Amino acid sequence: MNHTVWQALAVNAAVCLAVALTVGVIAFAVGTARQRHRVVDVAWGLGFAAIAVTGLYLSEGHGDPVRRWVVTAATVVWGIRLAVHIGWRSRGHGEDPRYERLLAKAPGDRTWYALRMVYLLQAGLIWFISLPVQVAQYDASDVDGWLYAGAAVWLVGFGFEAVSDHQLARFRSDPANRGRVLDSGLWRYSRHPNYFGDACVWWGLFLIAAGGLPGAATVLSPLVMTYFLAAKTGRPLMDAHMSRTRPGYADYIRRTSGFIPLPPRRS
Repeated sequence: MNHTVWQALAVNAAVCLAVALTVGVIAFAVGTARQRHRVVDVAWGLGFAAIAVTGLYLSEGHGDPVRRWVVTAATVVWGIRLAVHIGWRSRGHGEDPRYERLLAKAPGDRTWYALRMVYLLQAGLIWFISLPVQVAQYDASDVDGWLYAGAAVWLVGFGFEAVSDHQLARFRSDPANRGRVLDSGLWRYSRHPNYFGDACVWWGLFLIAAGGLPGAATVLSPLVMTYFLAAKTGRPLMDAHMSRTRPGYADYIRRTSGFIPLPPRRS
Protein backbone atom coordinates (compact mmCIF):
# COMPACT_ATOMS: atom_id res chain seq x y z
CA MET A 1 0.00 0.00 0.00
CA ASN A 2 1.28 3.47 -0.86
CA HIS A 3 0.83 6.61 1.20
CA THR A 4 -2.41 7.57 -0.55
CA VAL A 5 -4.00 4.19 0.15
CA TRP A 6 -2.94 4.33 3.79
CA GLN A 7 -4.62 7.72 4.11
CA ALA A 8 -7.78 6.39 2.47
CA LEU A 9 -7.77 3.36 4.77
CA ALA A 10 -7.41 5.61 7.82
CA VAL A 11 -10.41 7.66 6.69
CA ASN A 12 -12.30 4.42 6.06
CA ALA A 13 -11.52 3.19 9.58
CA ALA A 14 -12.77 6.44 11.11
CA VAL A 15 -15.98 6.41 9.07
CA CYS A 16 -16.59 2.73 9.87
CA LEU A 17 -16.17 3.46 13.58
CA ALA A 18 -18.81 6.17 13.24
CA VAL A 19 -21.08 3.71 11.43
CA ALA A 20 -20.66 1.10 14.19
CA LEU A 21 -21.43 3.70 16.87
CA THR A 22 -24.48 4.87 14.93
CA VAL A 23 -25.82 1.32 14.71
CA GLY A 24 -25.21 0.97 18.44
CA VAL A 25 -27.04 4.20 19.31
CA ILE A 26 -30.01 3.27 17.09
CA ALA A 27 -30.17 -0.16 18.73
CA PHE A 28 -29.99 1.53 22.14
CA ALA A 29 -32.95 3.76 21.28
CA VAL A 30 -34.99 0.76 20.13
CA GLY A 31 -33.98 -1.38 23.11
CA THR A 32 -34.76 1.39 25.60
CA ALA A 33 -38.15 2.10 24.03
CA ARG A 34 -39.06 -1.60 24.12
CA GLN A 35 -37.36 -2.23 27.49
CA ARG A 36 -35.62 -5.21 25.93
CA HIS A 37 -31.90 -4.78 25.43
CA ARG A 38 -31.65 -8.13 23.67
CA VAL A 39 -32.16 -6.11 20.47
CA VAL A 40 -28.41 -5.50 20.64
CA ASP A 41 -27.90 -9.12 19.53
CA VAL A 42 -29.75 -8.38 16.28
CA ALA A 43 -27.65 -5.24 15.82
CA TRP A 44 -24.46 -7.34 16.10
CA GLY A 45 -24.76 -8.86 12.63
CA LEU A 46 -26.25 -5.70 11.14
CA GLY A 47 -23.29 -3.65 12.36
CA PHE A 48 -20.80 -5.84 10.50
CA ALA A 49 -22.93 -5.72 7.36
CA ALA A 50 -23.14 -1.92 7.54
CA ILE A 51 -19.36 -1.60 7.91
CA ALA A 52 -18.76 -3.94 4.97
CA VAL A 53 -21.08 -1.96 2.69
CA THR A 54 -19.51 1.32 3.83
CA GLY A 55 -16.02 -0.01 3.12
CA LEU A 56 -17.05 -1.27 -0.31
CA TYR A 57 -18.23 2.22 -1.23
CA LEU A 58 -15.22 4.06 0.20
CA SER A 59 -12.62 1.66 -1.26
CA GLU A 60 -13.77 2.20 -4.84
CA GLY A 61 -10.67 2.70 -6.99
CA HIS A 62 -8.27 1.34 -4.37
CA GLY A 63 -8.60 -2.42 -3.79
CA ASP A 64 -8.84 -5.35 -6.18
CA PRO A 65 -12.49 -5.55 -7.31
CA VAL A 66 -12.79 -9.32 -6.86
CA ARG A 67 -11.40 -9.23 -3.33
CA ARG A 68 -13.54 -6.22 -2.41
CA TRP A 69 -16.75 -7.85 -3.56
CA VAL A 70 -15.96 -11.30 -2.15
CA VAL A 71 -15.11 -10.05 1.34
CA THR A 72 -18.07 -7.66 1.34
CA ALA A 73 -20.57 -10.28 0.17
CA ALA A 74 -19.26 -12.82 2.68
CA THR A 75 -19.61 -10.35 5.56
CA VAL A 76 -23.04 -9.09 4.54
CA VAL A 77 -24.48 -12.58 3.98
CA TRP A 78 -23.15 -13.74 7.34
CA GLY A 79 -24.35 -10.63 9.19
CA ILE A 80 -27.83 -10.52 7.69
CA ARG A 81 -28.43 -14.24 8.23
CA LEU A 82 -27.35 -13.97 11.85
CA ALA A 83 -29.51 -10.90 12.48
CA VAL A 84 -32.59 -12.52 10.93
CA HIS A 85 -32.00 -15.76 12.84
CA ILE A 86 -31.62 -14.02 16.20
CA GLY A 87 -34.58 -11.73 15.55
CA TRP A 88 -36.80 -14.68 14.65
CA ARG A 89 -35.59 -16.75 17.60
CA SER A 90 -36.22 -13.99 20.14
CA ARG A 91 -39.69 -12.96 18.93
CA GLY A 92 -42.27 -13.05 21.70
CA HIS A 93 -39.64 -13.40 24.43
CA GLY A 94 -38.86 -10.98 27.22
CA GLU A 95 -35.47 -9.63 28.23
CA ASP A 96 -32.40 -11.84 27.93
CA PRO A 97 -31.31 -13.02 31.42
CA ARG A 98 -27.72 -12.07 30.58
CA TYR A 99 -28.67 -8.41 30.32
CA GLU A 100 -30.92 -8.59 33.38
CA ARG A 101 -27.99 -9.83 35.46
CA LEU A 102 -25.62 -7.24 33.98
CA LEU A 103 -27.95 -4.29 34.55
CA ALA A 104 -28.77 -5.47 38.07
CA LYS A 105 -25.15 -4.60 38.90
CA ALA A 106 -25.39 -1.07 37.46
CA PRO A 107 -23.82 1.41 39.93
CA GLY A 108 -26.13 4.22 38.81
CA ASP A 109 -28.73 4.82 36.13
CA ARG A 110 -29.43 1.51 34.38
CA THR A 111 -30.23 3.16 31.04
CA TRP A 112 -26.93 4.95 30.63
CA TYR A 113 -25.07 1.97 32.04
CA ALA A 114 -26.67 -0.14 29.29
CA LEU A 115 -25.57 2.39 26.67
CA ARG A 116 -21.95 2.21 27.83
CA MET A 117 -21.54 -1.44 28.77
CA VAL A 118 -23.79 -3.08 26.18
CA TYR A 119 -24.28 -0.93 23.09
CA LEU A 120 -21.14 1.21 22.80
CA LEU A 121 -18.87 -1.60 23.95
CA GLN A 122 -20.37 -3.85 21.29
CA ALA A 123 -19.97 -1.12 18.67
CA GLY A 124 -16.26 -0.93 19.49
CA LEU A 125 -15.93 -4.70 19.20
CA ILE A 126 -17.73 -4.70 15.85
CA TRP A 127 -15.32 -2.10 14.51
CA PHE A 128 -12.23 -3.92 15.82
CA ILE A 129 -13.26 -7.39 14.68
CA SER A 130 -14.17 -6.05 11.22
CA LEU A 131 -10.64 -4.72 10.59
CA PRO A 132 -9.68 -7.66 8.29
CA VAL A 133 -12.67 -6.81 6.09
CA GLN A 134 -11.73 -3.14 5.98
CA VAL A 135 -8.10 -3.86 5.11
CA ALA A 136 -8.97 -6.50 2.48
CA GLN A 137 -11.14 -3.98 0.67
CA TYR A 138 -8.07 -1.78 0.12
CA ASP A 139 -5.72 -4.58 -0.96
CA ALA A 140 -4.91 -3.99 -4.64
CA SER A 141 -2.76 -7.12 -5.09
CA ASP A 142 -3.88 -9.81 -7.51
CA VAL A 143 -6.19 -12.57 -6.29
CA ASP A 144 -4.08 -15.35 -4.77
CA GLY A 145 -4.30 -18.51 -2.70
CA TRP A 146 -5.09 -16.54 0.45
CA LEU A 147 -8.45 -15.53 -0.99
CA TYR A 148 -9.33 -19.09 -1.99
CA ALA A 149 -8.24 -20.47 1.38
CA GLY A 150 -10.18 -17.79 3.23
CA ALA A 151 -13.29 -18.37 1.15
CA ALA A 152 -13.08 -22.12 1.83
CA VAL A 153 -12.77 -21.61 5.60
CA TRP A 154 -15.62 -19.08 5.48
CA LEU A 155 -17.85 -21.60 3.66
CA VAL A 156 -17.13 -24.29 6.25
CA GLY A 157 -17.85 -21.87 9.08
CA PHE A 158 -21.00 -20.45 7.52
CA GLY A 159 -22.29 -23.95 6.86
CA PHE A 160 -21.61 -25.06 10.43
CA GLU A 161 -23.31 -22.01 11.88
CA ALA A 162 -26.37 -22.05 9.61
CA VAL A 163 -26.95 -25.82 9.81
CA SER A 164 -26.51 -26.02 13.58
CA ASP A 165 -28.82 -23.03 14.11
CA HIS A 166 -31.44 -24.73 11.94
CA GLN A 167 -31.06 -28.02 13.80
CA LEU A 168 -31.48 -26.28 17.15
CA ALA A 169 -34.50 -24.26 15.99
CA ARG A 170 -36.19 -27.41 14.70
CA PHE A 171 -35.43 -29.25 17.96
CA ARG A 172 -36.86 -26.44 20.10
CA SER A 173 -40.01 -26.18 17.97
CA ASP A 174 -41.11 -29.66 19.09
CA PRO A 175 -42.88 -29.45 22.49
CA ALA A 176 -41.80 -33.03 23.21
CA ASN A 177 -38.19 -31.80 23.48
CA ARG A 178 -38.88 -29.33 26.28
CA GLY A 179 -36.20 -29.75 28.96
CA ARG A 180 -34.16 -32.11 26.79
CA VAL A 181 -30.66 -31.66 25.37
CA LEU A 182 -30.00 -31.69 21.63
CA ASP A 183 -27.22 -34.23 21.06
CA SER A 184 -27.73 -35.22 17.43
CA GLY A 185 -26.59 -33.77 14.12
CA LEU A 186 -23.69 -31.34 14.50
CA TRP A 187 -24.54 -31.06 18.20
CA ARG A 188 -23.33 -34.64 18.66
CA TYR A 189 -19.76 -33.49 17.98
CA SER A 190 -19.69 -30.08 19.64
CA ARG A 191 -21.74 -28.45 22.38
CA HIS A 192 -21.54 -25.21 20.40
CA PRO A 193 -21.17 -25.92 16.67
CA ASN A 194 -22.75 -22.56 15.88
CA TYR A 195 -20.03 -20.74 17.83
CA PHE A 196 -17.36 -22.85 16.14
CA GLY A 197 -18.81 -21.93 12.76
CA ASP A 198 -18.89 -18.26 13.74
CA ALA A 199 -15.19 -18.38 14.63
CA CYS A 200 -14.36 -20.09 11.33
CA VAL A 201 -16.21 -17.36 9.43
CA TRP A 202 -13.92 -14.72 10.90
CA TRP A 203 -10.77 -16.75 10.43
CA GLY A 204 -11.82 -17.12 6.80
CA LEU A 205 -12.30 -13.37 6.40
CA PHE A 206 -8.93 -12.81 8.04
CA LEU A 207 -7.24 -15.20 5.59
CA ILE A 208 -8.70 -13.25 2.67
CA ALA A 209 -6.92 -10.19 4.05
CA ALA A 210 -3.74 -11.97 5.16
CA GLY A 211 -1.87 -11.99 1.85
CA GLY A 212 -0.09 -8.75 2.71
CA LEU A 213 1.47 -7.31 5.87
CA PRO A 214 -1.41 -4.92 6.70
CA GLY A 215 -3.94 -7.73 6.52
CA ALA A 216 -1.77 -10.17 8.45
CA ALA A 217 -1.48 -7.56 11.21
CA THR A 218 -5.24 -7.83 11.84
CA VAL A 219 -4.86 -11.34 13.29
CA LEU A 220 -6.00 -10.04 16.68
CA SER A 221 -9.49 -9.56 15.26
CA PRO A 222 -10.34 -13.27 14.74
CA LEU A 223 -8.45 -14.09 17.94
CA VAL A 224 -10.69 -11.72 19.91
CA MET A 225 -13.81 -13.15 18.27
CA THR A 226 -12.72 -16.71 19.04
CA TYR A 227 -11.85 -15.76 22.63
CA PHE A 228 -15.29 -14.30 23.27
CA LEU A 229 -17.07 -17.25 21.66
CA ALA A 230 -15.02 -20.02 23.26
CA ALA A 231 -13.87 -18.62 26.58
CA LYS A 232 -15.65 -15.42 27.61
CA THR A 233 -19.30 -14.70 26.74
CA GLY A 234 -20.26 -17.58 24.44
CA ARG A 235 -19.56 -21.09 25.60
CA PRO A 236 -19.08 -20.47 29.36
CA LEU A 237 -22.33 -18.52 29.81
CA MET A 238 -24.36 -20.94 27.70
CA ASP A 239 -22.92 -23.99 29.48
CA ALA A 240 -23.73 -22.44 32.86
CA HIS A 241 -27.30 -21.63 31.79
CA MET A 242 -27.90 -25.07 30.28
CA SER A 243 -26.45 -26.80 33.35
CA ARG A 244 -29.00 -24.98 35.51
CA THR A 245 -31.99 -25.69 33.26
CA ARG A 246 -31.30 -29.09 31.62
CA PRO A 247 -30.90 -32.12 33.94
CA GLY A 248 -29.01 -34.13 31.31
CA TYR A 249 -26.55 -31.40 30.40
CA ALA A 250 -23.82 -32.53 32.82
CA ASP A 251 -23.60 -35.88 31.03
CA TYR A 252 -23.64 -34.07 27.68
CA ILE A 253 -20.64 -32.01 28.84
CA ARG A 254 -18.74 -35.16 29.84
CA ARG A 255 -19.09 -36.79 26.42
CA THR A 256 -19.14 -33.85 24.00
CA SER A 257 -16.39 -31.45 22.93
CA GLY A 258 -16.95 -27.92 24.15
CA PHE A 259 -16.05 -26.12 20.93
CA ILE A 260 -14.09 -27.87 18.17
CA PRO A 261 -16.17 -30.72 16.67
CA LEU A 262 -14.74 -34.09 17.75
CA PRO A 263 -16.08 -37.65 18.01
CA PRO A 264 -18.11 -37.98 21.23
CA ARG A 265 -16.44 -39.53 24.25
CA ARG A 266 -17.94 -42.54 25.98
CA SER A 267 -20.10 -41.60 28.97
